[in-house]
Amino acid sequence: MSIDMRIVNTRTWTVLGVLTLSLLSSACSNYPSRETPIWVFPDMKKQDKVKFETSSSFFADGRGSRLPVAHTVAQETYHADVPYSTGIAADGTYVAKNPEAIDRELLLRGQAKFNVYCAPCHDRTGSGRGVVAAKSGWIPGNLHDERIVNYVDGELFHVVTAGRRSMPSYRFQLAEKDRWAIVAFVRVLQRSWLGKADEVPVESQGRLR
Repeated sequence: MSIDMRIVNTRTWTVLGVLTLSLLSSACSNYPSRETPIWVFPDMKKQDKVKFETSSSFFADGRGSRLPVAHTVAQETYHADVPYSTGIAADGTYVAKNPEAIDRELLLRGQAKFNVYCAPCHDRTGSGRGVVAAKSGWIPGNLHDERIVNYVDGELFHVVTAGRRSMPSYRFQLAEKDRWAIVAFVRVLQRSWLGKADEVPVESQGRLR
């Protein structure tokens, strides 16, 4: 009986290939072993780095952890204009007046951001009866309450920035300008809610009836 050596060679190389791949994969696995692993594909498992609070012969003091460079400030905590960024003036009081120029563009921007980030809780009129409030056990503040109406602009901005009680901070979701725009729009909502009929221009009073 004749044997086709080409078939034998093909099968032999196939078996050898499978065995080789098996050995390589086992060497790179996470199975416990006392043998030194063979790093064929490190895949970020082995990195040339110094881990936190470990020693290092690279530095003269032998410490791997290093102090920040002197006089450096983290970008996340640096504010060129602290009152604008926090709503709190240098003397510790809230900024009394919105530093942004109040115009139609700013108010429309504030309305758009309010409807996205504030309306789910406060609803689009600011009454505090948004969809989140309807499905939860707590009632968000009514932005037309006298207590909140009497907030100066800086305090409203600070509440949006830092949060207060059950309301979380929105400083990561909203840029500073957008937060001031929301404050301006909240004033529009309050004005529309608390305004009196005789304050409407005469030529527009007929629309109220």
